[in-house]
Amino acid sequence: MPNSLFYLNISAQEYLRVYKGVARQVVVRGTDGATLSFPAEHLRRFVGHDGVQGRFLLNYDEGNKFISLQKLS
Repeated sequence: MPNSLFYLNISAQEYLRVYKGVARQVVVRGTDGATLSFPAEHLRRFVGHDGVQGRFLLNYDEGNKFISLQKLS
């Protein structure tokens, strides 16, 4: 299963755009330089008072469809 590692530092204020319906996709650069895009709703379980921070692993299938997202640290 293909995967990509990336870091996020999204403030709580910025993440409010998801709840307001303004932002629906997250676009990040993986540690390998690849551009990754996935639905912002997958970050909801990682949102804290300070927003979303940490190192994440995105798993996807051979057709680049989202499978899972894990927070590593």
